[in-house]
Amino acid sequence: MGNKYDVVVVGGGHNGLVAACYLAKAGLSVHILEREDSLGGATVSQRVFPEYDAQLSRYSYLVSLLPQKIIDYLGLSFETFARSVASYTPDKDEGLLVSSDWNLETEQSFEAITGSSAEFGAWKTFYSDVLHFAEVVAPTMLEKLPTRSELKNAVNHEVWESLIERPIGVSIEEQFSNDLVRGVILTDGLIGTFADAHDLAANRCFLYHLVGNQTGEWRVPKGGMGRLVSELVSKATSLGVSFETSSEVISISNELEVTCASGATYGADFVLANCAPQVLAKLTGEPPPASLEGSQVKINMLLQKLPRLKSGIDPKIAFAGTFHIDERYSDLQKAYKQSAAGCIPDVIPAEMYCHTLTDTSILSNELVAAGYQTLTLFAIHTPAALFDKDNEGVKQEITARLFKQLNAYLVDPIEECLARNSDGTLCVETKSPLDLEDSISLPRGNIFHKDLSFPFREDGTPESWGVETANPKIFICGAGAIRGGGVSGIPGHNAAMAILASQK
Repeated sequence: MGNKYDVVVVGGGHNGLVAACYLAKAGLSVHILEREDSLGGATVSQRVFPEYDAQLSRYSYLVSLLPQKIIDYLGLSFETFARSVASYTPDKDEGLLVSSDWNLETEQSFEAITGSSAEFGAWKTFYSDVLHFAEVVAPTMLEKLPTRSELKNAVNHEVWESLIERPIGVSIEEQFSNDLVRGVILTDGLIGTFADAHDLAANRCFLYHLVGNQTGEWRVPKGGMGRLVSELVSKATSLGVSFETSSEVISISNELEVTCASGATYGADFVLANCAPQVLAKLTGEPPPASLEGSQVKINMLLQKLPRLKSGIDPKIAFAGTFHIDERYSDLQKAYKQSAAGCIPDVIPAEMYCHTLTDTSILSNELVAAGYQTLTLFAIHTPAALFDKDNEGVKQEITARLFKQLNAYLVDPIEECLARNSDGTLCVETKSPLDLEDSISLPRGNIFHKDLSFPFREDGTPESWGVETANPKIFICGAGAIRGGGVSGIPGHNAAMAILASQK
């Protein structure tokens, strides 16, 4: 065995880097093996369009679940910005504008769209309940898993019933009557999760989108996700963590001998798997866990200018928050049924936002001066199975359909606003679930690696950090851990704590 470390981390994504920093700070020797030629995994920022100096967060985009406690403890120089606009949803020649502070303009927008003040009142009640839940749950995310009863007893029981026991679709249908408002709420239960509104899988996804830092606020990372990666790499290096890129791990033995494709082997007292549980199973020779497949298409765009909207709203307001495209409740349910039947939905629900309206630092000074902007789009209910026979062809068709849907709300067609490469092609990059599996090893493109779990353990089950595996010396430290979904660093922290606790 060539090299021996206290801990070997398989995969150099942000969670592996977080874990490495905590462990190295505690005095352990840590070595990271990364398959790609750079660190960061899904949180990298890259020059997607080589002719333009624009560093796009290629795979992930905003920050919600990354606890400030991790940033402070590791001393990271990482800043995020609040968005004054939460969302804008065009509807024919009007639109629903939701500010981050639910101001008078928001109230008036609800009344204009729905015809009364009732939906806005229901909105405030519903999200006040969600905030109550977040305030209870968020502090537990960096601790051992609470039991179901412990968490339930700390939460208003009506809120618990609404968010945990009943399908989120039932709660939405009971509390809201407007199709568009219902859809705006449901979307947080569907990004990355292929589920009907009446499936508890949507509840779990909804919670992970709305409990971050006790507020659930989605914030814009200054410098893009790549800034977080560079800060973590710098911190890890200063703490003595060693790295090897272009080092693909091909097996992990029961004795914790880690073997790479190059033939190099490494010994460890502990192994952290900063990879999907399905990938770990392959490395250890175990049966892989079953899971939903990924269901989102991500489109990265560089624009010369923002398009004007038929509703007349300022584009700098409309695109600053989450811009919903055809995400009415009925649209979402119909799209799910059509996709589940193996068809591309007639109407593909999607949402997007403009990073550069909040943070221009991902663009060169020249592009900023010229008015360039970025747009990031996520399409919902586009499962991996749709792409199996013709990945490139289906991507082209879905991109064309989405642009047509978007253009229905625009004065300026999106194609006229996009930047162009020197060969005349548009600055558009579309990533399917299959592309995500190929590029960053997300099984079937599942951005959560596997089905999400509620952030608690069942009564009577053993204490757990939510990172344990069948081997007591191997821990999951990526998105596939319990409480692992999203750009959070939480499973990295928890895996490190599990190792440190085992040494006491």
